Amino acid sequence: MFRNDDLARLLLRLSIGILMLFHGVHKLLHGISHIQGMLQAHGVPGWLGYGVFVGEVIAPVMIILGFYARIGAALMAVNMIVAVALLGGLFPLQLTKTGGPVSEMALLYLFAALALFFSGPGRYGINRS
Repeated sequence: MFRNDDLARLLLRLSIGILMLFHGVHKLLHGISHIQGMLQAHGVPGWLGYGVFVGEVIAPVMIILGFYARIGAALMAVNMIVAVALLGGLFPLQLTKTGGPVSEMALLYLFAALALFFSGPGRYGINRS
């Protein structure tokens, strides 16, 4: 049976990195006022919303390139913890009309980032950190 853990890690890195980068680029082009509003509604200063660029632009680039990918994965995980809290509050597993959790996508990114953090980036990257 064919097994290549480094290729699997590369696929994980590329999938979560590229897909998350789409979210970050959208925020670069269209702004983050909606995120700032959600933060302020929870009593958090709106300027902290700029942290989304770290978790959705810088971290994905680090992950895609395999350049300190564990750090990038940790940054993305923190960003997704905040997203889960903002989307689902105390009930992140509350279901939508279609049956999925309200924070489904954020949870998927969170656990994928944690998997990458614990597994490491693999051989195919700029460095192995």
